[in-house]
Amino acid sequence: MDMGTDMVGMFAISKAGHDKGTIYLIVKEEAQWVYLLDGRLKSAEKPKKKNKKHIQIIKKQADDTLREKLLGGKCIYNEEIRKAIEKL
Repeated sequence: MDMGTDMVGMFAISKAGHDKGTIYLIVKEEAQWVYLLDGRLKSAEKPKKKNKKHIQIIKKQADDTLREKLLGGKCIYNEEIRKAIEKL
């Protein structure tokens, strides 16, 4: 796996900020930042940018279907994200 995609598709919980305790799907990774979606407030159109040290990975096994879509540049829907988070 190339750098910048090893966290993509994993689920994380926010440890700090006004969104503390919110579960997100990691959709993009940069040096010290991750981009997060929850399918509700943070939709596929406008992901949340958050410092890596402010999140805790809660599910190491990435959602394979969503990960493949993200890495393949395919469209991901808010409903898919919400359903994946509800399954946790």
